[in-house]
Amino acid sequence: MDNLMLNNKIYLEGTVASELDFSHEMYGEKFLTFSLEVMRLSDSKDMLNITISERLLTNFDLSIGTDIIVEGQLRSYNKFVDGANKLILTVFARDIRPCEERSKNPNEIFLDGYICKEPVYRTTPFGREIADVLLAVNRAYNKSDYIPTIAWGRNSRFCQTLSVGDNIRIWGRLQSREYQKKVSEEEVIKKVAYEVSISKMERVNGENELVDDQIGAV
Repeated sequence: MDNLMLNNKIYLEGTVASELDFSHEMYGEKFLTFSLEVMRLSDSKDMLNITISERLLTNFDLSIGTDIIVEGQLRSYNKFVDGANKLILTVFARDIRPCEERSKNPNEIFLDGYICKEPVYRTTPFGREIADVLLAVNRAYNKSDYIPTIAWGRNSRFCQTLSVGDNIRIWGRLQSREYQKKVSEEEVIKKVAYEVSISKMERVNGENELVDDQIGAV
């Protein structure tokens, strides 16, 4: 159990951006959700989903505009939306406390998991190299979280050497990304995708190879 707590860790500093909303109840324990606004170094913002137990909220102010620190794990689940299953990502809070002073790294995540889909390498119209990697991270009770990650630059080239089943460790940040989806000839809707932007990665099996990408994502 302890190892499964160490293979998925996230640290966030941000500002509460929405009211608490009921999510679900399990064994008499209620869980709530809210949005957390986390600044990037580029002064843009990520709007991230947080799930928290009501038991962590005793005598704690989570009103909109409150600066907080959240530590926990990144979780995924499937939700039936518009006739299809959609992968939902949320940060499951294990600890929450006031943020009295901002650090240089307000958004940090570490994942140790297994590649469960062949990595997709591509280049943008501006020539930037990107690789999409879907990572399965084990959880207690024989469950797994399926987490989309994205690598840049030489990390993306390194991803071309990886195969389904490879065990990798990654360090990076959780980001939100808006995009437009065409649903008809006349209608385009705005949607939000969530993914982990990789800044550093290593292969655990085989060569135990470490690759640092100083370029990162902005």
